[in-house]
Amino acid sequence: MGRKNTLTAADAQQVEERFRAKVMTLTAPLEDHPPHEDLGSAAAETSTEVSASSPADPNGIDKSVLSLPEARRIRDRGHVRSVMRNGCLVCGRTPSDAHHLRFTQKRALGRKVSDEFTVPLCRGHHRELHRHGNEAAWWAKLNLDPITAARTLWLKSHPCRNE
Repeated sequence: MGRKNTLTAADAQQVEERFRAKVMTLTAPLEDHPPHEDLGSAAAETSTEVSASSPADPNGIDKSVLSLPEARRIRDRGHVRSVMRNGCLVCGRTPSDAHHLRFTQKRALGRKVSDEFTVPLCRGHHRELHRHGNEAAWWAKLNLDPITAARTLWLKSHPCRNE
């Protein structure tokens, strides 16, 4: 702020306008306030990264658009319940538990993988899988593809979101 007093009135006004525009891009959704071209490319890139919002993230930041993106972890109780209504993927028994395929996304402290990577397993196979340790090897030993099964179940409960 000390340097601001040494600027000409026109330059000080320009600094204030750019600062106000930058604050607006950080606090408003991207649709309401598109990035200003006259602020330079760095300001435009930052506004895209920070103001893109996602309803799943409580902070309103969609980390999947960052230069080093993080995988989204979607939570959908209805989908998990629909997965549990299916028979075990291995033996077909019901009732079944919803198992989250841990090897499909990077680990995060205290967070499960996204609900879109959920398959039904009976209690016995679910416990066996967790006791085995190496989940990918367990599925390979059974010659099953759980990712395809999870994708099929996800598209069954979310038919409009075929991506």
